[in-house]
Amino acid sequence: MSDHPDRRLRWLLSSSTLSNLGDGIGKVAFPLLAATLTRDPVLIAGLSATQFLPWLLFALLTGAMLDRVDRRTAMIVANLTRAAVVGGVALLVHFDSISIWLVYLAALLIGSAETVADSAANVLIPSVVERSGLERANSKLQSVEIVGQTFLGGPIGSLTFVVFAAFPFLLNSIGFAVAAALLVGLAGSYRPQRQDPSASETVLRLRDQLADGLRWVRRSPVVLRLVIIASLVSLVTEMAQAQLVLYALDDLDLDKAAFGLFAFVGGAGGLLGAGVAPRLVRHSGRRAVLAAGLTLSGLAFLGMGLSDQPVVSAVLFGLFAAGVVAVNVVLGTVRHAIVPSELLGRVLGVWRTLVWGAIPVGALLGGVLTRVLGSPSATFVLSGVLQLLVAGAALLLLRRHHAAVDLLDPTDGKPDTKW
Repeated sequence: MSDHPDRRLRWLLSSSTLSNLGDGIGKVAFPLLAATLTRDPVLIAGLSATQFLPWLLFALLTGAMLDRVDRRTAMIVANLTRAAVVGGVALLVHFDSISIWLVYLAALLIGSAETVADSAANVLIPSVVERSGLERANSKLQSVEIVGQTFLGGPIGSLTFVVFAAFPFLLNSIGFAVAAALLVGLAGSYRPQRQDPSASETVLRLRDQLADGLRWVRRSPVVLRLVIIASLVSLVTEMAQAQLVLYALDDLDLDKAAFGLFAFVGGAGGLLGAGVAPRLVRHSGRRAVLAAGLTLSGLAFLGMGLSDQPVVSAVLFGLFAAGVVAVNVVLGTVRHAIVPSELLGRVLGVWRTLVWGAIPVGALLGGVLTRVLGSPSATFVLSGVLQLLVAGAALLLLRRHHAAVDLLDPTDGKPDTKW
């Protein structure tokens, strides 16, 4: 590839910024749309579960596919697909022909395309930067996700929804289309190379690739532990996050326009987490940052559950976002350093099947808990306590893996053939 690495990274980040802007608009507009159709906490949680269900169903298949095809092309197709689906939602909303079940269907289709787009962006990182730039690139990728999804997308989604309900979905569609167009500037071929060049693409069957990814994760002591930690985080945080719209509208008595500004503060916290994570890692090490981030996010949700003041709750949500983003920077950097490039798509597929697959489970569990406990605030309290327990578990699971996590020594994270 003749492009300078910094230029390639800029094209990838520019596209990711716009696609995440579309995601952010949709992640606020879809729950607001659902809240106009129903106030049932289980049905609201079901929307979040539906959005992430494709990660449970298709992440493995997507990961294997991304180790066979040009990853840039896969991103372009996925973004165009999302643009078409969400454009259809805009038309249905405009003509007042939408129902909660059509919202579910759209969320499922968009989420399926998202498994390709987001996974491809992630596995492209080692192809567009040098190894020494992985931490910086992962931090930037987290930053553009935060800027797009919460810092800009949340307020835009809520404010435009108040103007007229179809408006945010129209903007969402345009964002995905432009994101696809920007990837044309990412010059070169991004089809992964195999270690054994004599192996025929047609001989290596898809199920063998899937088994390779599962086997590698199972035998890698560090990656397996990181998957367990990340899955638990997804499960317990989504219990509360899936109830955020009801928490804001009912418990805090915010209006629909203010809901997006509530998310805006979360975006600011996320940017803070992405910005300081590399510095904290240099000062204290990755395991310490991982545990501190989980502790901060747990305390923030616990405080939100006990607060009835919108400003206090918004600030706490920002602290939650800062903690979670710092954790994601650490997890992404260690994964990129340990996993071989030719296996990265498959391993990421396994990772997101388990980690993101835990999100719909957590969302539905949160909906049931809110119905049983009587309020979203109670669910936030429980989620915060569970996050603190996960922080302690993370320290225990990683206590013997200083070399792989803090020093990025891939030999400590490679599969143990004695397993």
